Amino acid sequence: MDLAELFQQGGPLMWAILVASIVGVSAFLERMWSLQRSRVLPRPFVDRIRALVAKGKTAEALLLCEENGSSIARMMAAALRAYRAGKGRPAIKEAVEEVGAREVAHMDRNVEIVGTVATITPLLGLLGTVVGMIKVFRNFVAAAAAQAAGPQTLAEGIWMALVTTAYGLVVAIPMLLLYKFLQGRNDRLLVEMEEDVMGLVDLLESQATEGADRPRREASASPETAAEGAAP
Repeated sequence: MDLAELFQQGGPLMWAILVASIVGVSAFLERMWSLQRSRVLPRPFVDRIRALVAKGKTAEALLLCEENGSSIARMMAAALRAYRAGKGRPAIKEAVEEVGAREVAHMDRNVEIVGTVATITPLLGLLGTVVGMIKVFRNFVAAAAAQAAGPQTLAEGIWMALVTTAYGLVVAIPMLLLYKFLQGRNDRLLVEMEEDVMGLVDLLESQATEGADRPRREASASPETAAEGAAP
């Protein structure tokens, strides 16, 4: 038998497994496209924002973040807005965490579809096998009553009933691997995003500390300057 004939012998549940596999592959490809590093965490953009903040150009950095559509840009924009509003580190972190929670939910979208396909396809295959076995034994009993049943008839019905389980596993195993791959990719991106945003928060805090210390340094230096000017 070729694959088309085997598919036909598997019964209606083979179509359910086929549809599930198409849905799973489509969700995986969509996530791979949406979770490209250039769309989530573009490294040149992050380096540019850090360079601008280090120079004190927070307004320009905020404008670039708002124009960029990446996930890290939205988190950095939240930190910059809170900093420019005069808020302290706890408030800045809270604003970043709020936006970060939304970005995590966006990144995890459709990932569970792949996991669901990996879980449900072997169950569909098992259901197809159970239904097929019920038909096999029902037909065997009827054939035995007519004294036309034999071991070959029973064996043929059993292997045909097992086709759906085999197809379900053929779909489920790759889907499970793809699901774990997406989860690992998301986790790595989230860790890098958290490190970059916390680095920006630390940089903003140092900028705020330096800005607060500058007037005190100037005030402490002014008596000395006045004394030098008064000296003959």
